[in-house]
Amino acid sequence: MPTAHRNYVDGEWVESRSGETFEVLNPANTTEVVGEFQSSTTEDAEAAVEAAVAAQDEWASTPGPARGAILKETAQILEDQKEDLTETLTQEEGKTLSEAGGEVQRAIDIFYYYAQKASDLGGTVKSPSGEDKNLYTKKEPLGTAALITPWNYPIAIPAWKLAPALAAGNTTVLKPASAAPTVSWKLLEALDEAGLPDGVANYVTGSGSEVGGVLTDHEGVDAVSFTGSTQVGTAVAQAAADDLKRVQCEMGGKNPTVVMPSADVDEAVDIVGAGAFGTTGQSCTAASRAIVHEDIYDEFVAAIADYAETIEVGPGTDDPDMGPHVTESELEGSLEYIDVAEGEGAELVAGGERLTEGEYADGYYVEPTVFADVDNDMRIAQEEVFGPVLAVLKVSSFEEGLELANDVDYGLSASIVTDDLTEANQFAENVEAGVAKVNEKTTGLELHVPFGGYKESSTDTYREQGDAGLDFFTSTKTVYMNY
Repeated sequence: MPTAHRNYVDGEWVESRSGETFEVLNPANTTEVVGEFQSSTTEDAEAAVEAAVAAQDEWASTPGPARGAILKETAQILEDQKEDLTETLTQEEGKTLSEAGGEVQRAIDIFYYYAQKASDLGGTVKSPSGEDKNLYTKKEPLGTAALITPWNYPIAIPAWKLAPALAAGNTTVLKPASAAPTVSWKLLEALDEAGLPDGVANYVTGSGSEVGGVLTDHEGVDAVSFTGSTQVGTAVAQAAADDLKRVQCEMGGKNPTVVMPSADVDEAVDIVGAGAFGTTGQSCTAASRAIVHEDIYDEFVAAIADYAETIEVGPGTDDPDMGPHVTESELEGSLEYIDVAEGEGAELVAGGERLTEGEYADGYYVEPTVFADVDNDMRIAQEEVFGPVLAVLKVSSFEEGLELANDVDYGLSASIVTDDLTEANQFAENVEAGVAKVNEKTTGLELHVPFGGYKESSTDTYREQGDAGLDFFTSTKTVYMNY
């Protein structure tokens, strides 16, 4: 029998009022149930919010170093459990062991990072305009934050929302995506073991349509941080804004890598291939478009097709190059875009098929796929696919490459491969993306610098990670002290 995971509300592990649960399947072998989780109700979500609101004052008044000590202990517990967490993440989300291990380590590092930051959180002192007065600012927590997280980074994204929120003195309610909730459940378990006071962090699983409205609309919620699709994120932002809640949404991407003639083609292929096919293309920062100069276009297309065809696909527990899609619906989405691209006249040069034989029979597998001769007005060049599908476009100049890079509704991550310093700087200055990279894949982030997008990739209100993560979860009070 699979483990039946309960919600975590007010320091207790509790069942949903619905009495119903849902199963999480292993995407590499759908005959295997990874775990059961609560099909939470509106009342469950309300109880979680009310517990968080009740715990606000005590947690906010807890000294920063004391809050940090709990986060540090949480990081140490996670570190002790790294092997188990890595295997669990692979089994429920499909990442390879190498990818899952890197993600788990990132969550550990995030908690260590914000554990230290909790001691530094304070304010600034300024010079007043008169005598016998002090002028200073202080940082204060917002109150209760609702955190809504996706399945594609099921421990890293909850960590980079929870850790700064808690470090700053906020209480929280976390709702993970139903496709991969197990590792975030274990994260709450670690916080509980570390001695987090009751009600400070709460956890409810279930349908977003059932519990999401409470997290965006409840009068006790002061801030909402969301990561997911642009469609849902836009609705979340609009709902939260009705009550003037602070809101932050990081959403979709259609990320380009521009490849110029000065680049080494083999290096460019490695950069684009890692960005496009790593994590099965299921990253909001994945390289979905390669925009390649005509002088090296044919050579690049041949090489990236070879790259895709040599990728080893298999169960993440075997640690291949690429694992399965997380769910059948995500797999079907990629297959649909492959059909659309062929129908629009793009040339399929690698992959394009679902894998169904042998070890693939019970999993959600697709071949790494490359399309050439893609026009910029094709859907595959404009819409987020969220799978291992790469569109290669031809350009005749740097200026045209930059124009195409910007000519989409999204603006999350973008990169260029070039040995021309002028092109590198002009790209960094003019690309319409929240993350700009030179000679590096579009995926992969440092935890101590801001992350977020432009255009329909983000509400572009606050950034996540680093000091920016604390900025979102705090408000600044200015104090005029006369004596």
